[in-house]
Amino acid sequence: MARSAALPAVAILIIGYFASAALFGPNGLLALGGYQSQLKIRAAQLERAQATRDRLRHHANLLDPAKVDPDFGDELVRRSTGQVRPDEVIIPRN
Repeated sequence: MARSAALPAVAILIIGYFASAALFGPNGLLALGGYQSQLKIRAAQLERAQATRDRLRHHANLLDPAKVDPDFGDELVRRSTGQVRPDEVIIPRN
């Protein structure tokens, strides 16, 4: 009788192992909430990176050798040479 019950018992243990891994494992159903919160964090990081990329692209377009924006060029030169006074306010153009 013990021999005839051994195979179904092993099968039940294997099924139980895979069922618990499907629920509680690192890729299981209960980990879905963690993935959703990570997705929100990564989406916010992506938005910040895209905003930075757009700002840098805009600055690069302002410095196009064919048509340099005189105000932006003047601002960069004055800032890099230390000619900006402490009481001066530089208003960025975005």
